[in-house]
Amino acid sequence: MVDKDTFRALAGSFPSGVTIVTSGEEGNFHAMTASAFTSLSLDPPMVLVCVDKRAASAEIIARHGRFGVNVLACGQEALSNACARRDTPESSLEGLDYRVGEELGLPLLEGCLASFECRTMHEYDGGDHIIFAGRVESGSIGEATEPLLYFRGSYGAFACS
Repeated sequence: MVDKDTFRALAGSFPSGVTIVTSGEEGNFHAMTASAFTSLSLDPPMVLVCVDKRAASAEIIARHGRFGVNVLACGQEALSNACARRDTPESSLEGLDYRVGEELGLPLLEGCLASFECRTMHEYDGGDHIIFAGRVESGSIGEATEPLLYFRGSYGAFACS
């Protein structure tokens, strides 16, 4: 079996986009950085996000039954880093620019490539993570720009030859 360090290096060799997952309720919003996000289904429209079981976000999303996903653009590294701090119940959106979504009342960050408001439909055990599958209830597309990417422990930008 592959050890944790080797697995981390292997998984980090797959470049991914960077998202901020938001949850909670007005007056007590919560945010965390996540790269384990993907679309799941077109009909119904669903996405999934994987959250460490030890993270405060796991309990908050499970309790509220909804989550937001904000796809970061190139140049939002500081936002990603701010939300990647050790995930605690005190992690909030204080100092971040956001609006409250009309459909589920979730915080949607300004300047992102896209934002989703999702209602949790399923939770699956994923080893040391919980896999939340959510139905997309609403979404918005931001200004067309380059995505923020993460690869082998560093941020990068999209480039094709």
